[in-house]
Amino acid sequence: MTLKPACRQFVVLLSLVTLSACVSSSNPDYGNMVGQEQAKIAKWRDLDGARSITILGDLIQSPELDTLVEKSLAANPGLAQTLLTLKIRQAEYRKARGAQLPEVSAGYSTFKEKDQDAVYTGTASVSWELDLWRKLADSSKAASKDVEEQQMLFQSARDTLAAQIMTGWLGLTSAKKNIVIEQKRIDVLEKTQEYTQQRYRSGLGTLEDLDTARSAAASARAILEEYKETLARQRRTLATLLGEPGVKITVPEEYTDVILPLAGLPAQTLQRRPDLKAAFLAIESAGLNADVAYKDLLPSISLEASLEDIASTPGSALFSNPVWSLLGQLTAPLFQGGQLKAQARIADLETAQAFEAYRETLYAAVQEIEDAMGLERSLGKQQDHIETALATAVDTLVQYQKSYRQGLSGMLDLLVVQAQTFDLAIQQNTLKYERLANRVTLGLALGIGAI
Repeated sequence: MTLKPACRQFVVLLSLVTLSACVSSSNPDYGNMVGQEQAKIAKWRDLDGARSITILGDLIQSPELDTLVEKSLAANPGLAQTLLTLKIRQAEYRKARGAQLPEVSAGYSTFKEKDQDAVYTGTASVSWELDLWRKLADSSKAASKDVEEQQMLFQSARDTLAAQIMTGWLGLTSAKKNIVIEQKRIDVLEKTQEYTQQRYRSGLGTLEDLDTARSAAASARAILEEYKETLARQRRTLATLLGEPGVKITVPEEYTDVILPLAGLPAQTLQRRPDLKAAFLAIESAGLNADVAYKDLLPSISLEASLEDIASTPGSALFSNPVWSLLGQLTAPLFQGGQLKAQARIADLETAQAFEAYRETLYAAVQEIEDAMGLERSLGKQQDHIETALATAVDTLVQYQKSYRQGLSGMLDLLVVQAQTFDLAIQQNTLKYERLANRVTLGLALGIGAI
């Protein structure tokens, strides 16, 4: 029995649809799995005095700092590279979309034999692959997900850069205050050295006491030089982040207060983080690419229309009596040594890998938030203890200075108390900087962006 053409076509299409059902990707529902991972996160307890803010710039109210952040976002070379990567992804997306459109080509040639008129041949062709299984559409959609992912990575890079500028700016103040504290130490040690020298000349002191005072002052001067170089190095680092090496940066004398950001609910907080958004988009892109890999196993249908015209003049080629031809082509992969199936399996594994990368990013984000919140509490308590210790040390230093002048205490005892006092002052300044910088880190971890 012979099937009619229409019946044969129906049988072919039915066979293709059946075949398509056999080669679909077997990836699990990663969207649901992502939701389950987020649901595991317990609500964290907000810190006392925390306030809701919109952008990182709200953390520190400083026009000078705002200017530095704007400069860095406009001129930082690392951020510029990330932006160029985004533009590359956008061009790749346009390329993927172009694969869904018909291709048009044209040709023109001239042939002339001796003692004969020239012959002009014009050709034109239009070819189009039918996106029967939406393979080209999935590929284009995957490319669009890549663009969105890179947009999120670009936003993450902007946010990180803004936070680096803010902490670097606070670091300049910290370094400058260390220099001031160390200079005060040197002033006190030099006065002690002068007084010890006077006592030695008067026969009331010893040469050992004088040598000890000189040694302590020289050691403090060495530390001062180290602090000065630290400040200069931090200036250079900040200038590099600004994309303007050698630029002069004004260093504030005192710290500008940094607002403690409000954490809020985990679901809302994590949704703000661009790196998490990028990781989820990577899962979606990988899943679409897996679908494309499986659809490569299916037959493809392409149509091609072409025309050709031969004429005796250039102007009449393709315009006089062109000959049209229409070709439909059905191709299906039969044997490629298992390469297509292996590629589909690789695509499935890459999707699973993207999901694990998301989990890693999620857990790292939660740890960053909890670490920053825990550090805020710890640094606050440390500051309270150091302030108490420093106040006591200052009183003790005054007493030892009087006792030394009265000959009731020795040089070594005085120097020990002096060292403890100024070391506590340095430690207090370091804790102040670390607490303020940690608030910037907390804001970044909470997904609060530069803009």
